[in-house]
Amino acid sequence: MSNFYPHYDLAGRIQHTKLDSNFGLLPSARLDRVEEKSSPNFKAVFSGLIEDLNADLNAPDDLLKDVMSGSKNVDIHDVMTAMAKSEISVNVATQLTGKVIQAYDKIMQIQV
Repeated sequence: MSNFYPHYDLAGRIQHTKLDSNFGLLPSARLDRVEEKSSPNFKAVFSGLIEDLNADLNAPDDLLKDVMSGSKNVDIHDVMTAMAKSEISVNVATQLTGKVIQAYDKIMQIQV
């Protein structure tokens, strides 16, 4: 009856990596990793987001002009995809702006 079930050395088959903690003599990369904080200021982040939004909003118009001029490199499906992407970008920008305004209002309500 004991020969019916196969015996596997599961612990020996596990492949350990540097990301594993508390296994072997390797130091844990998760605990010892130090990341440099490289965060630009708030104005730079929003300026970049606005520039990207502007590019996303202009892309469907540019692609539509290429389609109407008879360019073989652009398909109407590319135009529709760009329009959907620009719509999503506008929705995200609107939501983000609302959240920033809500955060500002909450900060202004804090009494010091």
